[in-house]
Amino acid sequence: MGLTKTEIFTDEQNQLAQLMKALAHPARIAILQRILISNTCICGDLVGELGLAQATISQHLKELKTAGIIQGTIEGVSVCYCINPVTWKLLEKQLGVFLSSYKGEVSCC
Repeated sequence: MGLTKTEIFTDEQNQLAQLMKALAHPARIAILQRILISNTCICGDLVGELGLAQATISQHLKELKTAGIIQGTIEGVSVCYCINPVTWKLLEKQLGVFLSSYKGEVSCC
C-alpha cells in the first residue's frame, strides 16, 4: 500500500481518520462498550468478560490509549482505564458533523 499523504488533508480529516482507525476493531468496540456500561474506570479483568487473551486485550488498550480515546491510571499492580472525555467529545462532534453532512437520497446511481 502506498503512502497516505496526510499532509494534503485537513487537520480535522487526519484526526477523525486516526480516531476511526483506533475504533476499527470489534475488540476495541467491545472494550469501549464495557467501559461505557460500567460508567466508571475499568480496573477489573477484561479477559474473563471478553474471552480474549490478556496480551490481546493489552494491545487493544494500548491502541485506544495511544489514540487518546481512553486514559489510564496505575493503581497498585493494575492499570485502570476510562474514557478520555475530551477526546470522546471531539470524536462525537467530528463524527456527528461528518455523518450529518449526508443530505439524503439522490438519484445519481
